Amino acid sequence: MKPTAVITGASGGIGQAMVRAFAAAGYRVFCGSFHHLDEAQKLAGQLQEQGFAVEALKADLSSSKEAQAFAQEVQQRCGPIDVLVNNAGVAQQKLFQDITDDDWRHMMGVNLDGVFYLTRAFLPAMIRQKAGRIINISSIWGVCGASCEVHYSASKAAVAGMTKALAKEVGPSGITVNCIAPGVIQTPMLACFSEEDLKELASQTPMGRLGTGDDVAQLALFLASGKADFITGQVICADGGFAL
Repeated sequence: MKPTAVITGASGGIGQAMVRAFAAAGYRVFCGSFHHLDEAQKLAGQLQEQGFAVEALKADLSSSKEAQAFAQEVQQRCGPIDVLVNNAGVAQQKLFQDITDDDWRHMMGVNLDGVFYLTRAFLPAMIRQKAGRIINISSIWGVCGASCEVHYSASKAAVAGMTKALAKEVGPSGITVNCIAPGVIQTPMLACFSEEDLKELASQTPMGRLGTGDDVAQLALFLASGKADFITGQVICADGGFAL
């Protein structure tokens, strides 16, 4: 039987790369998306045509009720899952004093609450089977902070803190919890940056280039594998050395 992975934020650049990577590695993949479900369904359809087991489901993870319903639907179809990748997220650039209450609540609702709600929904079954992998996607800005992205940085730092605490709590149940903090990754989320800005960011990266979705996806695959059995509670920067 194929192992099962749930990957949220499947319509984005990193999310799509992870869906492809996990499907190619033999996983049955359930990909969640909300605002861009059509993109996730298109990806699922393409991979199904190639013989992979991929399904796309609608998921508003900022809602506790919707996150629980999503988890129940997945588990009704396949039983307990093996891997949960909390990748869904939003970003916004604003001066601190211009961040509104709604901006703050939306950022925390998607980037932080969604991780909490979905992990809480899937965790009981993982505990019962005494096995599971939880992989949270944070950001390098959650590690070192970013000017004009205070609310984004705060939400991603909270994800890292949640990762470390939960790893200690569920380690005795055979579950690992780790966090990936991507650096500057070439995805549609960078559309607001000019070509000059992107070149400057690449020059600030010791590896001399921007990251790709596959750079993050391959790390997630490793953390999901048996090779990472003794790795938990870690925040791993996939940033080409950007934060050094």
